[in-house]
Amino acid sequence: MSFARILMGCAAPVALAGCAAGGLTGTAPVTPGQAAPISASERQQGSQARTGILNEYNGAYTKGPTSYVTRVGQRIATQSGLSSNPDAFTVTILDSPVDNAFATPGGYVYVTRGLLALMNDEAELAAVLGHEVAHVAARHSQKRQQAAQRNSIFGALGQVLAGAVLGDSGFGQLLGRAAGTGSQLATLGYSRSQESQADQLGVDYLKTAGYDTDALASMLTSLSDQQQLDQRISGNTRSVPAWASTHPESGQRVSAALAEAQQLGGTDQPRDRDAYLSAINGLLYGDDPDNGVIDGRDFLHPKLGIAFTIPQGAQMQNSAQAVTVSGQNMQAQFGMGQYSGDLANYVQKVLQSLGGDGANLPAAQIQRTTINGFPTAYTQTRANTQSGAVDVSVFAYEASNSGAYHFVVLTPAGQGLGAAQGMVQSFRKLSSAQAAKIKPKYVRIVTVKSGDTASSIAQRMAFDDYKLERFNVLNGIPDGATLRTGDKVKIVTY
Repeated sequence: MSFARILMGCAAPVALAGCAAGGLTGTAPVTPGQAAPISASERQQGSQARTGILNEYNGAYTKGPTSYVTRVGQRIATQSGLSSNPDAFTVTILDSPVDNAFATPGGYVYVTRGLLALMNDEAELAAVLGHEVAHVAARHSQKRQQAAQRNSIFGALGQVLAGAVLGDSGFGQLLGRAAGTGSQLATLGYSRSQESQADQLGVDYLKTAGYDTDALASMLTSLSDQQQLDQRISGNTRSVPAWASTHPESGQRVSAALAEAQQLGGTDQPRDRDAYLSAINGLLYGDDPDNGVIDGRDFLHPKLGIAFTIPQGAQMQNSAQAVTVSGQNMQAQFGMGQYSGDLANYVQKVLQSLGGDGANLPAAQIQRTTINGFPTAYTQTRANTQSGAVDVSVFAYEASNSGAYHFVVLTPAGQGLGAAQGMVQSFRKLSSAQAAKIKPKYVRIVTVKSGDTASSIAQRMAFDDYKLERFNVLNGIPDGATLRTGDKVKIVTY
């Protein structure tokens, strides 16, 4: 059972006078390429965060483009001044389908395979990693330690999606305790000025490394297009990924990145598209069936043989710890735990895991029923958070003598299960035939032949809907654009 669409964050369209000019509110001047060297304490800090990051993002993806991504990441990271030695930087692909990248103090740089699939050339990869390294070079994390205390990976999600219900991050903090939070360095909520500074430094790194300086702008455009497509597919146009939630809209950021590139020059430097596409050919795309897959509103886990359906308009994300569900006036988490054979005791343990400084969970009466053949125990109680009172519901299902599954549902006080009523009732067994149909998807690189169009190639995409739209966004192709014979493009197939 990867979530947290934190990504790089959007930056304010400030005047592009150069990062060393000191014109960015809340940031100290940083001369490109002259960052203070990595200290021993920073290396220790990054090393300590690494275990939690790997755990929460399904570990490292060690197939395919690993050495290639490492080489590109080290090349761009050395432009920062943190170290001139490429080996001072540890670059890791995370085995997660979400669009995410970040760096932590100490020379640790991370990018998910989900984001790699969206990139279209080596320059875009360098742009993303350069932006993240720039946060480290400018010591932004040290300036945001208070934010780190409340923005664990799940806490950040809660702050964005559940904070709208209750006004601050208390709602997300309560539920975050159930998942086991960590990796705080990876999910800092950077300020607008810090994001802008990282963009500016990142564009400078592109030039000194010999990459097209427009690459950051084109990558940001793809991210914006992907966000809009995700909203169309989910039917939830109000949803906003965490990287975009507290910053200006992406069009402003693209304009700022383009202006910075024009000022610095280097817009005609290489992008190395063919090398990049060759490296990611065969990359695992989307969810790994071994960890469960998201199919529209359904979560399906062929290995465990279980499934459930989320409410209309809600969104879910899958991580190593849990599946998170966010909807209007509702946030939920689905997970599993060790089971001793006493379902009531299991529910009590889940409730205990939610308690802490931000919540006061009184004892609650546990009731029993059967849902789709599963013995079920459930309870509801009222919790006090920093934001006010919330209703907390726990539904636990007995799968066998050795395992149990559960939902934790949070809603504003007085709403009970709210929109989650149908979800907790939908927990069900997945038949062998249904499980057998769930197969992994991969990125494949194909060459455009004479007579091919975007529409004809898109029919080969391993999706039931939005084939053309998915193909265009995946390849950064504007709607209605004509493909040229001999061009290489990405498709997603089984």
